[in-house]
Amino acid sequence: MSERAKAKVESGDDLQESSLSNVPSMAELAYTDSLTGMANRRRLEDVINALILDRADDPAPFSVGILDLDGFKPINDLFGHAAGDNILKQIARRLNSCMPEGALAARLGGDEFAFVLPMVFNDRSAMMIGEAIRDLVSAPFDLGDRIVQLSGSLGFAIHPFGGDDFPLLMNSADTALYRSKKNGRSQVTIYSTAVEKEMKRVTQIEQALRQAIVAGEVNPHFQPIVNISDSKVVGFEALARWSDPELGPIGPDIFVPIAEERGFVASLSESLLTQAATTALQWPEDIFLSFNLSPMELLDPLTGDYILKVIRKVGLPPNRLELEITETAIIRDPKTADKIVTQLRAEGIGISLDDFGVGQSSLGRLRNFEFDKLKIDRSFIASIEYENSSVHIVKAIIDMCSGLNLNVVAEGIENPNQVEVLSGLGCQSGQGYFYGKAMSAEKTLPFLEK
Repeated sequence: MSERAKAKVESGDDLQESSLSNVPSMAELAYTDSLTGMANRRRLEDVINALILDRADDPAPFSVGILDLDGFKPINDLFGHAAGDNILKQIARRLNSCMPEGALAARLGGDEFAFVLPMVFNDRSAMMIGEAIRDLVSAPFDLGDRIVQLSGSLGFAIHPFGGDDFPLLMNSADTALYRSKKNGRSQVTIYSTAVEKEMKRVTQIEQALRQAIVAGEVNPHFQPIVNISDSKVVGFEALARWSDPELGPIGPDIFVPIAEERGFVASLSESLLTQAATTALQWPEDIFLSFNLSPMELLDPLTGDYILKVIRKVGLPPNRLELEITETAIIRDPKTADKIVTQLRAEGIGISLDDFGVGQSSLGRLRNFEFDKLKIDRSFIASIEYENSSVHIVKAIIDMCSGLNLNVVAEGIENPNQVEVLSGLGCQSGQGYFYGKAMSAEKTLPFLEK
């Protein structure tokens, strides 16, 4: 290490060594995370700055990584802060045990950790150690009276390509981390110019979306839900649509996750529900409104209150509103989700289980949660004409729902042959392009009249 680097970290460079006293010095306390005993952000910054100085004349690469725990908050809320602290301490021990020689792991705060890897020079090596850390984090945690599991997302930046100072390197690693979380969590991403470009567009979308929500420019469109036996419209599902003057049309599969990640999905949802409920008042009283709740909303205990507030303000009777939720949303925090569902059903609002048959589908969910309706995922309907296995699965779902007094809706119906098969199986309701695409609020009344 150069003289400049030694001078830079002289006050804290030996903090990893055993103290001569059992009483930590002021310097040690300043460089140590009080909960886990790991290095803290200040220590990490000094070590990275020392490496940058040391390699200034010959900038050999080194890697910086950030780890963020997925699903830590629900576990912390469900089992208490003591359990959460226990998990963080176990994470610290795991990270310290797997760091290569010369590397340093640190806790940045909350459930976020970081590490500097002086001997990791390229993307391939960073990816390998990132995947090893991810696997280490996903192993079960023993809390004494229970076992829990969570996952971790990671982002890496390699000096000097990801930045030539501490703030730039951390920002690049954080950009890569955000891409990992955006792509489904439990991912590892290495920073690159392509990642930077992608994330800049995400930021552009976020800023434009915030403004569009305030201006009322994100609007619900409505896809009809019909009675299969006579093709009569019984309801409409509200689907979010947005087109920005500069960015162009942006799908809900892009902008809804951004609103969730950046923490303003409740504002988006409230705006859409207000508009959709106002439109529903124009329909005949026997036509219901179906509205989707995002997974993040089922983590917020205040969700039920805001929904009731909106429909009371608009004047839509609760029995004309159905809320669609997915099993993926439920399993994040079953206790909070159950409270929200119970509160809303008590007011007369219907609850539909959406996309049944894929992902985390479990019959136990039908036993533990009270639903009014089940929507069969479109993947089964698409192949129901020519695939016997799909026919048997759909028939089994319909028969099961009959025994549970649940109504059934088939999603993604696109042709009359599918209608014929579903009708023969006793399916009550359906939606899809065969019956009508999502339409603007102004077109719903003419559609009903036609």
